[in-house]
Amino acid sequence: MSIFKKLFGGSASAKSAEPVEYSGFQITPTPQKEAQGYRIGALIQKDGQEHQMIRADTYSSPDTAVDASVAKAKQFIDQMGDRIFD
Repeated sequence: MSIFKKLFGGSASAKSAEPVEYSGFQITPTPQKEAQGYRIGALIQKDGQEHQMIRADTYSSPDTAVDASVAKAKQFIDQMGDRIFD
Protein backbone atom coordinates (compact mmCIF):
# COMPACT_ATOMS: atom_id res chain seq x y z
CA MET A 1 0.00 0.00 0.00
CA SER A 2 2.86 2.44 0.71
CA ILE A 3 4.00 2.32 -2.91
CA PHE A 4 0.61 3.72 -3.92
CA LYS A 5 0.97 6.56 -1.42
CA LYS A 6 4.33 7.48 -2.94
CA LEU A 7 2.98 7.30 -6.48
CA PHE A 8 -0.17 9.28 -5.78
CA GLY A 9 1.01 12.00 -3.44
CA GLY A 10 1.20 10.18 -0.16
CA SER A 11 4.03 12.23 1.33
CA ALA A 12 2.94 14.15 4.39
CA SER A 13 3.48 17.83 5.04
CA ALA A 14 6.14 18.67 7.60
CA LYS A 15 4.11 21.02 9.78
CA SER A 16 1.54 23.72 9.43
CA ALA A 17 3.18 27.07 8.95
CA GLU A 18 1.63 30.50 8.90
CA PRO A 19 1.37 32.27 5.52
CA VAL A 20 3.84 35.08 4.88
CA GLU A 21 3.07 38.22 2.87
CA TYR A 22 5.82 39.26 0.44
CA SER A 23 5.66 41.83 -2.38
CA GLY A 24 1.90 41.39 -2.77
CA PHE A 25 2.14 37.59 -2.77
CA GLN A 26 1.10 35.17 -0.04
CA ILE A 27 3.56 32.37 0.66
CA THR A 28 2.41 29.31 2.58
CA PRO A 29 5.32 26.96 3.33
CA THR A 30 4.44 23.33 2.52
CA PRO A 31 7.60 21.23 2.98
CA GLN A 32 7.02 17.54 2.33
CA LYS A 33 8.25 14.70 4.56
CA GLU A 34 10.35 12.22 2.63
CA ALA A 35 12.75 9.43 3.50
CA GLN A 36 15.80 11.71 3.31
CA GLY A 37 14.22 14.61 5.25
CA TYR A 38 11.88 17.45 4.38
CA ARG A 39 11.68 18.69 0.78
CA ILE A 40 11.26 22.44 0.17
CA GLY A 41 7.79 23.45 -0.99
CA ALA A 42 5.44 26.42 -0.84
CA LEU A 43 2.09 27.53 -2.15
CA ILE A 44 2.42 30.99 -3.73
CA GLN A 45 -0.80 32.97 -4.22
CA LYS A 46 -1.80 36.36 -5.59
CA ASP A 47 -5.12 37.73 -6.86
CA GLY A 48 -6.85 34.34 -6.89
CA GLN A 49 -4.01 32.62 -8.75
CA GLU A 50 -1.75 30.03 -7.18
CA HIS A 51 1.43 28.13 -7.93
CA GLN A 52 2.75 25.11 -6.03
CA MET A 53 6.53 25.44 -5.82
CA ILE A 54 8.54 22.29 -5.09
CA ARG A 55 12.33 22.08 -5.01
CA ALA A 56 14.80 19.22 -4.74
CA ASP A 57 16.53 20.61 -1.64
CA THR A 58 15.93 18.65 1.55
CA TYR A 59 16.58 19.43 5.22
CA SER A 60 16.59 17.18 8.26
CA SER A 61 14.59 19.58 10.43
CA PRO A 62 10.98 20.56 9.61
CA ASP A 63 11.55 24.05 11.04
CA THR A 64 14.60 24.57 8.83
CA ALA A 65 12.64 23.29 5.84
CA VAL A 66 9.85 25.82 6.53
CA ASP A 67 12.37 28.68 6.75
CA ALA A 68 14.14 27.52 3.59
CA SER A 69 10.80 27.16 1.78
CA VAL A 70 9.90 30.78 2.53
CA ALA A 71 13.36 32.01 1.51
CA LYS A 72 13.27 30.04 -1.77
CA ALA A 73 9.75 31.28 -2.54
CA LYS A 74 10.86 34.90 -1.98
CA GLN A 75 13.80 34.35 -4.34
CA PHE A 76 11.45 32.81 -6.92
CA ILE A 77 9.09 35.79 -6.64
CA ASP A 78 11.99 38.23 -7.03
CA GLN A 79 13.15 36.43 -10.17
CA MET A 80 9.80 35.71 -11.81
CA GLY A 81 7.25 38.19 -10.46
CA ASP A 82 3.78 37.63 -11.93
CA ARG A 83 5.24 35.28 -14.57
CA ILE A 84 5.06 32.58 -11.89
CA PHE A 85 1.45 32.03 -12.96
CA ASP A 86 2.10 31.76 -16.73
